[in-house]
Amino acid sequence: MKLIKFETHCHSDRSKDSFNKLADLIRVAKKKNISRLAITDHNCIDGAIVAKEMSPDLVIIGEEILTTKGELLAFFVKEAIPSGLSPMLAIEKLRDQNAFISVSHPFDHLRHGWKIEDLKMISPFVDAIEIFNARSFSKEINEKAVKFAQENNLSGTVGSDAHTLPEVGKAVLSIPEFLDADSLRKVLPDAVGITNYSSPLVRFGSSYARLLRKIRNPNK
Repeated sequence: MKLIKFETHCHSDRSKDSFNKLADLIRVAKKKNISRLAITDHNCIDGAIVAKEMSPDLVIIGEEILTTKGELLAFFVKEAIPSGLSPMLAIEKLRDQNAFISVSHPFDHLRHGWKIEDLKMISPFVDAIEIFNARSFSKEINEKAVKFAQENNLSGTVGSDAHTLPEVGKAVLSIPEFLDADSLRKVLPDAVGITNYSSPLVRFGSSYARLLRKIRNPNK
């Protein structure tokens, strides 16, 4: 069985907290032998669509969606889901387009973490949760996600949550080949995470990007 590297969580300069150019993301991913790259910008898919045209075999159109309770992480998105929806409405809209649904860093309460009761409510309706995020400050955050996935019979995704280029590939899935959301659901239980933590200093990169954009466009 051939295994490939799948980066499930990265951001481009279409996210307010990243300066990653699409061409650079593609170049770095290929250099690191990543076969599938989900570009998951905050509440938009514009950059991922362009990147998909640039490298169709590599890029998966994804989105990180801020709901009223926490963030969702979706792959194979056809229509962008706006922020500010209830979790179940966002999930319904993703299901309507047969997107694959995971849950971003569910226990990281510095980054839109979920309350346990809200996470339990949506768990029957998602495909997976993110059991390792390379940007989490403590191992406990990821360990809680692993435990929750096991207790609720959920598959797990791992991701770099890369907002800067050096972060790309920090955490990837070694996974059998897949083509779409349905085949990803089928092979994900056979995936193995290759995980490394990013330095806490990478947060300065995303904070700087957010601040500079605020200075340049104070009304946005």
